[in-house]
Amino acid sequence: MHRRGFLAAGLAAVLASPRALAQMKMDDMSNMDSMPDMDMGGHAGHDMGATAQAALPEGEALRALPLLANEAGRPGLFKARLTAEPATARFGADKDTPILAYNGTSPGPLIEAYEGDRVEITFANRIEGEPSTIHWHGMPVPADQDGNPMDPVAAGADRVYAFDLPEGSAGSYWYHPHPHGRTAEQVYRGLAGAFVVKAKADPVPAAYGDTALMFTDLRLAADGSMPDNTMIDMMNGRVGDHVLVNGQKNPKLAVAAGAKRRLRLYNATNARFLRLAFANASMTVIGSDGGLLEAPVAADELLLSPAERVELVVAFDRPGTATLTTLRYDRGWMGPGRPTDAGLTLLTVGVSETPAEAMPPLPERLRPIAPLGAPAVSRRLVLTESMTMNAASMGMDFLINGKAFDMGRVDFVARAGDIELWEIVNQADMDHPFHIHGTQFQVVERERDGNVAKPPYLAWKDTVNVARRETVRLLTRQERPGARMYHCHILEHEQLGMMGIVDVRA
Repeated sequence: MHRRGFLAAGLAAVLASPRALAQMKMDDMSNMDSMPDMDMGGHAGHDMGATAQAALPEGEALRALPLLANEAGRPGLFKARLTAEPATARFGADKDTPILAYNGTSPGPLIEAYEGDRVEITFANRIEGEPSTIHWHGMPVPADQDGNPMDPVAAGADRVYAFDLPEGSAGSYWYHPHPHGRTAEQVYRGLAGAFVVKAKADPVPAAYGDTALMFTDLRLAADGSMPDNTMIDMMNGRVGDHVLVNGQKNPKLAVAAGAKRRLRLYNATNARFLRLAFANASMTVIGSDGGLLEAPVAADELLLSPAERVELVVAFDRPGTATLTTLRYDRGWMGPGRPTDAGLTLLTVGVSETPAEAMPPLPERLRPIAPLGAPAVSRRLVLTESMTMNAASMGMDFLINGKAFDMGRVDFVARAGDIELWEIVNQADMDHPFHIHGTQFQVVERERDGNVAKPPYLAWKDTVNVARRETVRLLTRQERPGARMYHCHILEHEQLGMMGIVDVRA
């Protein structure tokens, strides 16, 4: 039977048997407690008729992410403490929701440092009974400071993450947990934060401001709690019922006519793909995961897959209301309960009649980006899924080159400084955002159904969406030795096996 037909038949069998155990198989995750039975039940907004969707307040003034205070007493050093711990949040009118938070907030505090700074952050894991880490997503940090799952911080323990930010590393990064087998749950329960590395000489006019917009999504039960993942969540990745911006639903921002704003957009969801457009405003892309582009690029829309970031300058030239909304995007979906992904309003901007002060123009050139040269090594990574069934249970793996992740196995060895060509081939039935730890890479081409396309601009990336039936070719170079992860950034897929280890040697 064809794979899609097999999967559909398997799902139909489970759905037809309400008492069947839908227990996902977690290969080689010996450090995990046995997973709870996961029903196939849906959740609000997923067309499965479960319960009415909890209403959340909208239209409150956009809150800036709280800034993590620098405790260092001298220039060139950023020193602080981040504590992961249980907390409560009130998303609706009358119910508290148990969450996980960094320093009591979700999203966590915004970290701002500069190129050339030394960073020393003490991480305190106060999540009862669970290891955790902090992964500095996209940042050029040593392997032993990267928060890999091989380097857990036990419940109740502290550790110091220490690294230097090299010149040229300015960009929009973020931080989140990466413990073996618990990453997805810790992130959807609230652990994620933005980390902005600033340039000492920034070509973007300061008059535009600098606003971080962190997208998370939320699912609430009737009692205000966050339901556990279902079988559908494990197969497709968890998609919540509400998309939040800095922890708020459809907040409001007020600007004057003619204003330009610099916005950093972060997709910090487990699995939601965001195809975005701004109504009544114009977008210019100025940066991607790893910092500024060479030159600004006008855009009518953009796609942010899970873990991707983009920097924009948005011009609000017309008085009235400008809205950041979602467009339909078919990322592939297995089983029932496909979420609504079009027509969501994420941010509402009120543009006054009063004209803004004259804004300086955006420079035509932002920074140079040197293309990576000819590769010394070529690698081919094939993404697939696999399902097994019997009368009582169903198991599913997401695989790279036919293998599920094994924390004790090195999948291949690379040499520090070598340029490599990676060919990521998606033979699965849904899109997979592909992330490499420890470095930024350059996408050189995409191929789908025999059609080859070059990217519209050169950029530094650490996460790239690989659509189903698509091959993405990228050039990458690791500079620092040590074990590095590569994986799908649909976090449930990572946990079900779609991850590997490259051992970088000097």
